[in-house]
Amino acid sequence: VQLQASGGGLVQPGGSLRLSCAAFGPTLHNYGVGWFRQAPGKEREAISCISSSDGSTYYADSVKGRFTISRDNAKNTVYLQMNSLKPEDTAVYYCAASPGIIFKDVAEINYGMRYWGKETLVTVSS
Repeated sequence: VQLQASGGGLVQPGGSLRLSCAAFGPTLHNYGVGWFRQAPGKEREAISCISSSDGSTYYADSVKGRFTISRDNAKNTVYLQMNSLKPEDTAVYYCAASPGIIFKDVAEINYGMRYWGKETLVTVSS
């Protein structure tokens, strides 16, 4: 499956963006999907994931309550709605997927994700 992340851009603090992870190929409904980000000079951070069959969702503490992950099966796309953005959310964001995964914690997406998409840049600045 090929993944393409999009929706990044420049936004003021407190603003919102919605990132999309579109899949080309097999239906993304059967895949667990995770979102990562990497800020300049920092390590990659796993921030959210959604399981394949039961749709369970998990978030890193840094984004909990502000970000929401969801999927639209008709569009074969997973979204990351980002609200109340902060300057520290500035990073490149990218998605990854693996078939048939049911996550129990967001940290699990750090291991063994099979397909990776290209990144999209989010800049939060006034």
